[in-house]
Amino acid sequence: MLKIAIVDDNSFLIHAVKEKLSFFDDVEVKHTSLNGSELLTKLQESHKLDLILMDIEMPVLNGIETTQIVKQKYPHIKIIMLTAFDNDEHIFNAIKAGADGYLLKEINPKDLYDGICETLNGGAAMNPSIAMKTLKLLRNPIDIQNPRDQEEISLSTREVEVLEQLSKGLSYTVIADHLFLSPSTVRKHIENIYKKLQVHSKMEAVQKAKNHNII
Repeated sequence: MLKIAIVDDNSFLIHAVKEKLSFFDDVEVKHTSLNGSELLTKLQESHKLDLILMDIEMPVLNGIETTQIVKQKYPHIKIIMLTAFDNDEHIFNAIKAGADGYLLKEINPKDLYDGICETLNGGAAMNPSIAMKTLKLLRNPIDIQNPRDQEEISLSTREVEVLEQLSKGLSYTVIADHLFLSPSTVRKHIENIYKKLQVHSKMEAVQKAKNHNII
């Protein structure tokens, strides 16, 4: 028997998922929870589970935070996010938290069952639309960072070199000597750095660059 738990803050949806799974004789729903905190309490009592179907947006403890905790404490339990949302941020955060699959709630019983079996056999169950978005995220990781990070990432190699020199407290002329540039070119680079980092002083620029691992 496949031992499953369902976590969703909507009891009507829990019932709908249970109904979908009732078509399959080898699936047993061990327990259900209305939020992550409730699930963790039940897992402390018994964690003899094969897989959890986990909603994302829940009160008290959401699905992504819960997934992270479950994966740390009970790595043998597989987790499929079963959610109404397929937005990029949710997908990325769920995968980062350790989710083994990601399906949408509108899924039909057969595909849900197949997704569970596939995940328990070492695969990763995903709706086609989710799989496409995951590929897109892998190709363009910058898309999932906030705009502020994007601006900072767009610094040129030369600008990073100037920033590194600046962080050592060196003057424009010394930086110019070190990098074989004219002082006016160094000044121009620094103006561009300020603009891209949206800062107004050398100290701010250096601090921000350090915070975001640019230097």
